[in-house]
Amino acid sequence: MIIMLFKKLSDVSEAEMQRLISRGSGLADVGDTVSAVLSDVRMKGDAALREYTKKFDKVELANFEVSEEEFEKALSEIGSELLGHLRIAAENIRAFHRAQMPETTWFMELQPGVVLGQKATPLESVGAYAPGGRASYPSTVLMTVIPARVAGVEQVIVCTPPRADGSVHPLTLAAAKVAGADKVFKLGGVQAIGAMAYGTETVPRVDKIVGPGNVFVTSAKMQVRDIAEIDFPAGPSEVLIIADESADAAMAASDIIAQAEHDPNAVSMLVTTSETLAEEVEQEVLAQAESTARSEIVKISLENAAVLIADSLDQCIDFSNKFAPEHLEIMVEDSDFVLGRIKNAGSIFIGNYAPVPVGDYASGTNHVLPTAGYAKIYSGLNINHFLKYSSIQKISKSGLESLKETVIALAEEEGLKAHADSIRARFGYRPSK
Repeated sequence: MIIMLFKKLSDVSEAEMQRLISRGSGLADVGDTVSAVLSDVRMKGDAALREYTKKFDKVELANFEVSEEEFEKALSEIGSELLGHLRIAAENIRAFHRAQMPETTWFMELQPGVVLGQKATPLESVGAYAPGGRASYPSTVLMTVIPARVAGVEQVIVCTPPRADGSVHPLTLAAAKVAGADKVFKLGGVQAIGAMAYGTETVPRVDKIVGPGNVFVTSAKMQVRDIAEIDFPAGPSEVLIIADESADAAMAASDIIAQAEHDPNAVSMLVTTSETLAEEVEQEVLAQAESTARSEIVKISLENAAVLIADSLDQCIDFSNKFAPEHLEIMVEDSDFVLGRIKNAGSIFIGNYAPVPVGDYASGTNHVLPTAGYAKIYSGLNINHFLKYSSIQKISKSGLESLKETVIALAEEEGLKAHADSIRARFGYRPSK
């Protein structure tokens, strides 16, 4: 029997609200286990990778790197129509992220003789993690590799778990080729994150690791941040739908089911001003859960689901901002009103015809997004994750003269006389011996 929370928002208890908002990531529960694996990878390199690949993926591999022959075989197994769809998705993703590119270098004249600017430089190397396990995610390869390439990252590698026969799904390899990855490694889980962070005999160390994963992968990313930069925590997927009476119940329900099929820990919610819609969506969800292909996973996931009835759109918006969803769907008549007041969301989908899956695959926006409430402080994956910024100052003698007294006064107030003297030295001052 599927048990979803179905309540008026005003009747939700404090404990229930805390459970809904927190939807604990479970990071604390796996931290020690993850730390031990990372330590082994750091100390033993490829030997540890083989050990944990055998233990967790049930595969013994002589070589982790995907060979050119394996790429060619994968491409030969994919129909031209499917490959065409992959390329359409890739081009849309590429176009969207090109639009995000800032000016590489810019300058402004603050005042005569004082010119300030900024220079954007791509990272040298990035490691992209594409999950495996219950499903393969070639779309994640596109979402992580393409923005890195658009930004100008020199080296981009991909790690993805091997299948039972030691291979990688052909479409995942095709996606890596289309996106422009330099290398693909048959590595999953914590050991993959460790390999990219520390480097091994086979896997090169990278400057930054991006991509979603389960709680173990997320914990590993959080633990290697002192070695390699990461994007953000991106764990089990989630959707929140804000709807009024204008929404289509079957469509909203299908989006809840779509989110639920990701993972038993996925979270799907509807908050609506219409009690009628709430009842219709609940019935549709229960019916669709019985017939969907991944019914077993969906039914477990729906234990995390909720259908909540609000007194007003204001109450819906307030709940959404507290929840800070990875994906937010807005199915209301006055979507501009709601959109203008949304503060926290990874990616926003507006209208009955903008479901989350269109962003997952083909619209061009990025589907690597912060989960578990981290949308309050993190942006979804974008071009800026692959760039670093240097400030620039071009100052003439007259420009420095206009700032001289201010710098000297502040430096001496802080007790840094040599700082002040370095300014004076430009104007003939020489310290006495």
